[in-house]
Amino acid sequence: MPEAVLQIETDAGQGVRRLLLDRPACGNALSADLVAALAQAIDACVRDDVRRLVIEGAGRHFCTGVDLSALDEETDDSLLARFVRIELLLQAVHQAPFETIAIAHGRVAGAGADLFAACRRRLMRGDASFAFPGAAGFGLVLGTRRLATLVGGDTAQTWIRSGRWIDADEALACGLAQARIDAADNLDAPSVHTPDARTQALLDLAMRDPRAADLDLALLTRSAARPGLKQRIQQYAARVRAARQQ
Repeated sequence: MPEAVLQIETDAGQGVRRLLLDRPACGNALSADLVAALAQAIDACVRDDVRRLVIEGAGRHFCTGVDLSALDEETDDSLLARFVRIELLLQAVHQAPFETIAIAHGRVAGAGADLFAACRRRLMRGDASFAFPGAAGFGLVLGTRRLATLVGGDTAQTWIRSGRWIDADEALACGLAQARIDAADNLDAPSVHTPDARTQALLDLAMRDPRAADLDLALLTRSAARPGLKQRIQQYAARVRAARQQ
């Protein structure tokens, strides 16, 4: 029986749907099944004319990146396919014709941080921390332009080149996160100033370079298609383990 990786609440309020990443034992890392479930859920939101989508994570962390627990079974080609599907998911979230809200907590890393950055509203509970280690760690270009749009090119370059952790205060100051909220805050009631879905879609088109999605996918594919992706990820994982043991 397939692993239950995503909880979907369809009656969260008028026009509101909630998705809960549900792999808490592994920090909600993005397995192939979870990516597929998220993509299907986004498609369903479009079909059902959802007005607002809220994405959260179960357990201690929002999302700690790509699940590489079975890395030994992967190949360069299978990893390339997985990262392409993640980029397509991020594009679907970023281009969604409805309001997308990510509520982060704990650690938010790699593709998990890219998922957070792809959402229109980006909120935190507690002191979340963020990291974008893909480029410095193993040469992967994923989500760079979207991040630069939020925080500016210089800041994005600094974060990506270093792969360091960004605390909640810095994330707020730079625009990656927009606000802190607590458990009592109600996100279900749509604002009277929220445009309808068709108007929002037109606004998004007016503000977005229509060529950007294809460019993002091309850059991701070129970086992931370089021979030795699996080896680079293995070397990165070994460096992370060694650093934790020090």
